[in-house]
Amino acid sequence: MQDSPSQAPHKGRPALILASSSRYRRELLERLRIPFETAVPAIDETPQPGEAPEATALRLAAAKARAVAAALPPDAGRALVIGSDQVATFDGRQIGKPGTHERALGQLQAMRGREVLFHSALSLLDTATGQTDTVDVVTKVRFRDLPDAALDAYLRAETPYDCAGSAKSEGLGIALLEAIESDDPTALIGLPLIALTRMLLTAGYPLLEAEA
Repeated sequence: MQDSPSQAPHKGRPALILASSSRYRRELLERLRIPFETAVPAIDETPQPGEAPEATALRLAAAKARAVAAALPPDAGRALVIGSDQVATFDGRQIGKPGTHERALGQLQAMRGREVLFHSALSLLDTATGQTDTVDVVTKVRFRDLPDAALDAYLRAETPYDCAGSAKSEGLGIALLEAIESDDPTALIGLPLIALTRMLLTAGYPLLEAEA
C-alpha cells in the first residue's frame, strides 16, 4: 500500500484505504483533508454477459473493496476500505476507456449531440463488521454537437485516453458538454464525495472534528 500525502493519522479514526490506482480518485479524496492509504485491487473488471451497466459498476466497486480488505494482515485493526467504479452507457451499451486517440475520437463522434449516462458506484467496507455500504450515483451528460476538428483538437490537448467517455469534465473537456445533471458534482470525475462523506459519518468516522 502507498501512503497519501494527507494529514497524519488521528488515533480516534480507523485506517482509511482507497482501493484504487486512479490518480483522479486519489486527488478527489485528498479534498477531504483526511489521512488515507491507497492499494491496487487485483480483480477482473470484465463485465459479465448480459450484465446491466449499473450492476457492473456496483459489483466492481464492492469487489475492489473486498479484494483490498482481504489482503490486509490479521493484525491490521479496523479499516474502512473505499471501492469505486464508473461505467458510462450510451445507446444501451457500456463505454470503456478508449486507450487510443482513434478510439477516443470515435467515442466523441458517436456521442456528440447525445446524452450519456455515467454510473459512479461507491462501496465502503468496514473490516470490523464486514458490512458494506454501496450506492450508484448517476450523472446525465449531454454532449455538444461539435465538428471533428474540434473533437480532435480537444483530444490532442488533454489526451483523456484513460477516461470512460473520452472527456475530462474537470478540465478542458467541459467545453464538450452542453449540460450535466447529477446530485453530486464529483461523481462524474470518479469518486462521489457527497455519498462518501455520508457513508463515513454513518460509520462513525470523524470528518469535521477539531484535532486534539
